[in-house]
Amino acid sequence: MEKAQASEKPAQYLTFTLAGDEYAAGILQVKEIIEYQPPTRVPQTPASIRGVINLRGKVIPVIDLAVRFGLPPLQPGKRTCIVVVEAKLEGEPAVMGLLADAVNEVIDLLSGDIEPPPPFGTRVRVDYLVGMGKIGQKFVLLLDIDRVLSAADLLSAASVAGATTPAEAALSASAGPPTGA
Repeated sequence: MEKAQASEKPAQYLTFTLAGDEYAAGILQVKEIIEYQPPTRVPQTPASIRGVINLRGKVIPVIDLAVRFGLPPLQPGKRTCIVVVEAKLEGEPAVMGLLADAVNEVIDLLSGDIEPPPPFGTRVRVDYLVGMGKIGQKFVLLLDIDRVLSAADLLSAASVAGATTPAEAALSASAGPPTGA
């Protein structure tokens, strides 16, 4: 068993702080980290979608994970940044920004360093987690970015960014008109 673990390649995760808790996202889904810039608010989007930014000519929706997790909105500070990630919606890539209080570091975790998500005691829904990474004596919550940015949020964000993929167009057609308009 030790030989198998010795030859196992560790998975890498980017850790970041949000509302005092440490979270991590798989490094392969992280495209870049940019300095915080106030997003442009877009009417009729969910509260967790703070707005959009212009990233080298592309419209990128910015998600406030604190609001997504049922916490008060993130208040930007000196270390606040936007983690640009790529999530999947019906197999189609969707690039979005995630607000973070601060980015910490990239960590390596072997499969033996990852515990199943706890059924209680976290601020985030258990189905948003792929597990808990053990780092020394502490744990970091490993997010399932595709689930955190569920189809409903991706649909809203994709429509903000101008849906162009077949999956986005199909969802837009089935969603119907916005309510309360």
